[in-house]
Amino acid sequence: MVKFADTFPKILLDNTQKFAPSKIAIREKGYGIWQSYTWQDYHNHVRDFALGLASLGFKRGDTLAIIGDNRPQLYWGMVSAQSLGGVPVALYQDAIERELEFILAHSEARFILAEDQEQSDKMLSLKQKIPNIEYIIYNDPKGMRSYTEPSLMAFDDVQDLGRKFGEKNPNYFEDEINKGTADDLAVICYTSGTTGNPKGVLLPYHAVVDAARCFVEFEGLTENEEIMAYLPMAWIGDHIFSYGEAMVAGFTANCPENTSTVVSDMREIGPTNLFCPPRIWENMLTQVMIKMEDAAWIKRRMFHYFMSVAEKVEKLRIANKPVPIGFKILYQIGRILVYGPLTDNLGMKNVRVAYTAGEAIGPEIFEFFRSLGINLKQLYGMTESCALVSIQKDGDIESDTVGTPVPGVDIKISENGEVLYKSPGNFSGYFKNDEATKETLVDGYVLSGDAGYITRHGHLKIIDRAKDVSKLTDGTLFAPKYIENKLKFSPYIKEAVAHGQDKDFVTAFIDIDYGAVGNWAERRHIPYTSYTDLAQNPEVYDLVDEAVQRVNKSLSEDEKLKNAQIKRFLLLHKELDPDDGEITRTRKVRRKFVAEKYGNLIDALFTGKDKVIVDATFTYEDGRTTTMKADLKIRDAEIF
Repeated sequence: MVKFADTFPKILLDNTQKFAPSKIAIREKGYGIWQSYTWQDYHNHVRDFALGLASLGFKRGDTLAIIGDNRPQLYWGMVSAQSLGGVPVALYQDAIERELEFILAHSEARFILAEDQEQSDKMLSLKQKIPNIEYIIYNDPKGMRSYTEPSLMAFDDVQDLGRKFGEKNPNYFEDEINKGTADDLAVICYTSGTTGNPKGVLLPYHAVVDAARCFVEFEGLTENEEIMAYLPMAWIGDHIFSYGEAMVAGFTANCPENTSTVVSDMREIGPTNLFCPPRIWENMLTQVMIKMEDAAWIKRRMFHYFMSVAEKVEKLRIANKPVPIGFKILYQIGRILVYGPLTDNLGMKNVRVAYTAGEAIGPEIFEFFRSLGINLKQLYGMTESCALVSIQKDGDIESDTVGTPVPGVDIKISENGEVLYKSPGNFSGYFKNDEATKETLVDGYVLSGDAGYITRHGHLKIIDRAKDVSKLTDGTLFAPKYIENKLKFSPYIKEAVAHGQDKDFVTAFIDIDYGAVGNWAERRHIPYTSYTDLAQNPEVYDLVDEAVQRVNKSLSEDEKLKNAQIKRFLLLHKELDPDDGEITRTRKVRRKFVAEKYGNLIDALFTGKDKVIVDATFTYEDGRTTTMKADLKIRDAEIF
């Protein structure tokens, strides 16, 4: 039986021996140039930084908080902490002060690794409130020259300390790594906090390493893969796919120059597999539709014709039915004229397999990208399972399910319809929260909080969060997320919140996509001065009404959901924003908070009013707030 390294630092030591000296472990783009690091380079940087931390007093059990965009130095910091028996805790880089303050205090972080001046400023401000913070280490020195705080140190300076420490203690680094075991704590990942403060999910090495290895083996990933490391490092998805799998398989992770250059950087790298949460796929679809609206009429006609062909072909493929020869010929023509150029433009020309997870994706969005020839698959998991529960198999795809259980995973459905699972990636508990642990981890099974069922083909289908699934007064099933995802297929709708629990009918708040709708308005010479002004324009209401009608028509064809059509809706005066507490950093709606904050809007939707006045408060990243008043229109939708 082959014995595998059981911690990431041990895997790193193995990788330096296993792979050729020229094998690239990680790349970063800066100032338009890609900088590559081999596995030996990776090892050397980790060793020097880890020894530097040790010289500053970092010891086994200490916490290293990490904040910033995806950078090699931040990943090296993660392994460095683990090499010394410490625990990394990644933070969302766009989190506001009160969110960061809770996690930094709760995790008892003594050391912080920050990307740049912006993140260092946040940490310096919080250091005044959190006494456990001792050192703030920054990676990018730009703008940091005039800082004199003694707790601030440059990443390179810490590595210099490490090299000196290593000369005096030549065996320290490997000795500390060898002390680690599979049962040690690998990382604390904080949840997005949809119902309150985030919970610190304790993930031991046997969970994270086994989950990463299971994905690699199940999907047949090799050392030759190229991936984009661009998702928030605080999210379990990035931790497994950009860090865990890259370590286990030895493939190359690529860090884009910044979040706005991801697609152009993808075109240069040509990733072979890709992971995106639904909001990324939604954004890509929106951008495609905007560009097609700006294209010449003949290109628009050609695009829509061949996409309709592709969608018909994909539906036949999913159903495992034969594709008529005529459709096969048209599809190949479409590949030359439309699908190939489009996937190349999106940076997905070399993508062998792509994934979506994090929350449910609308079946229409899912089928659109599969129609292009992208092998997009849905998987299901949670932070508490290291993202490992179920995944769709090649040749066994259903648009509205999340596949079958991964080998080693056991799924049960409780009497009330909640999904329970036991996974190799199961967490060991919540940090400093035994009560929540006992409520969630029962007899080895994790209570997911999601409502779902197993289809006759053995697939897991997630309906919605269990606490959000309810019924209308006539007994009709009300699954808000299902309705919201259908709405978000429209490129003009960025977010939606459906209401209907214990009501006679369904209503919805809708957030327009400011970029897409703004582009649409400009082409039609419709003037506007702000988001609110644009959203309340009657012609924009007509535009969104078309999307609502499409959703209602689709719902009318479902015997269980035909009475859950959207009867009334309004366009919100602002985007739902994590800074205002309305959605999480991973863009999940905080329904209870939204219901309390906008209770008067919900009342207006259900009491027959045709407009409602709202006083809105906006929160900036630095905590400042501003207020505005808006007069929102309410429109009745067509019921089919």
